[in-house]
Amino acid sequence: MLKKAILGTVLVVVLTLVFAGRDAVSYVRTSLGYVKESVHETVPIGFQIDRARQMIRDLEPEIRRNMHLIAKEEVEVERLQKQIADLDARLTKEEQELKKLHDDVKSGKKDFEYGGRKYTAEQVRTDMASRFERLKTGQATLKSLREIHAARGKSMEAARQKLEGMLAARRQLKVDVESLEARMHLIAAAQTTSNYHFDDSQLGRVKELVNDLRTRLEVTERLIGSEATFRDEIPVSEPAPANIVEQVGEYFAKSRTETAAAQPGAETLAKTK
Repeated sequence: MLKKAILGTVLVVVLTLVFAGRDAVSYVRTSLGYVKESVHETVPIGFQIDRARQMIRDLEPEIRRNMHLIAKEEVEVERLQKQIADLDARLTKEEQELKKLHDDVKSGKKDFEYGGRKYTAEQVRTDMASRFERLKTGQATLKSLREIHAARGKSMEAARQKLEGMLAARRQLKVDVESLEARMHLIAAAQTTSNYHFDDSQLGRVKELVNDLRTRLEVTERLIGSEATFRDEIPVSEPAPANIVEQVGEYFAKSRTETAAAQPGAETLAKTK
């Protein structure tokens, strides 16, 4: 029982370490992914554009190498084409000579003369056999050369198309990089001419300061006006009228007369008393 318990505990520990190790690997990979993405985002766009331009320039050696291979293959194909033409001309001549010998032997004659020399029919037959084997070998060789020529021609054409595709792609990449650089400059110019739109907090603080200054100035102006209206000192520069007593007396006498006229019952009651 004790052994089983120990083995069970060991198994649990091992499984825990295995799964924990997998989780650790997963965490490490995820962290590396975040770090890589973060580093990529912090690289300046201008630096990346220069890097792309350098990578385009780095294509030049490969393009040159492909151009050299294509030129070499063109020379080999042309050489092969000349070899085929020469062999074809030689086989055509041999075929014509073999046909003449065949026709001569078939005529039934016993002796033949070629190039100032005489040959028997048996000698002609022996020469025909040798020529026929050579003709068949030459025709097989010619067929193989033509097949090789066709295959190398297709390969060379495919290489040309690949090179043309690389050149076209490189030209397009150059245009794309120039376009991206132009967009980067336009965005930089737009950011330079509209910095306030990218810093709303700073703009808000400036507006708040201006409004506060405006309010303080208005309050100061009102306080100055109030001091001019409510004075607690004798206005030396504005002397009181000389007949101020007579003016006040006339004002109250007039006020009593108007009040009595407005209440006639009150005047009759006064006379009765």
